[in-house]
Formats: sequence, structure tokens, C-alpha cells
Amino acid sequence: QVQLVESGGGLVQPGGSLRLSCAASGFAASGFTFDHYSITWYRQAPGKERDVVASIGMSDDITYYEDSVKGRFTISRDNAKSTVYLRMSSLKPEDTAVYICRASLGLSNYWGQGTQVTVSS
Repeated sequence: QVQLVESGGGLVQPGGSLRLSCAASGFAASGFTFDHYSITWYRQAPGKERDVVASIGMSDDITYYEDSVKGRFTISRDNAKSTVYLRMSSLKPEDTAVYICRASLGLSNYWGQGTQVTVSS
């Protein structure tokens, strides 16, 4: 059974940094290994829709960033550890949200439960 577990969230002051992790397991049951999957980070603030933050393809040279996080967030993956990271710096109060990762390959999608990020002084 495929599982995605996010970690690394917490309370940080404006201008601070955090590194989120999305650790995956159980992909053998899907017939494909972790490195075949694209990974997308989303965030959802209270009362708002879930929005894409960043995405990474099978390798580090295929990435996408939402405009508001360009230059501040960096997505990367370590396929040997079946983990994707989201390095967030220069954090702003408007970055406050639950951050959720998704693994996708064709019609297959797997979601994690999310980790809370709160940016506040």
C-alpha cells in the first residue's frame, strides 16, 4: 500500500526557513518504483482552495513553481530515499497553510495527510 508522509512543518517567524519532507513507501505494490512518479506539493489555507506550490518530475531538472514562491522555495528529490523535499526560505505570513504532497503517474494519484506551516511573529 502506497503511503506518503509529510514532515518538517512548524511555527516560524517571517523571513525564516523550513524544509518539508515527503517520504514515500509501498510503491512496489503499484508496479512502478518511486522514481517514476512526479511529486507535487500543494498548500491549503483555512477557507481557501488547495493550490499547487511546486512540482518535480522524475529528475531534478524538471520542476515547476507557482509564481508567488519562485526564488524562495526549492523542490528536490532523493530517489534512493524515496523522499521529496521542499526547502522554503524568506517565509511570509501568507505562506501559512497545510502543505500536502501528491505522487502521480498516469491516472494513479496518492496523497499524504499534510503538515502545518505557520508563519507568524
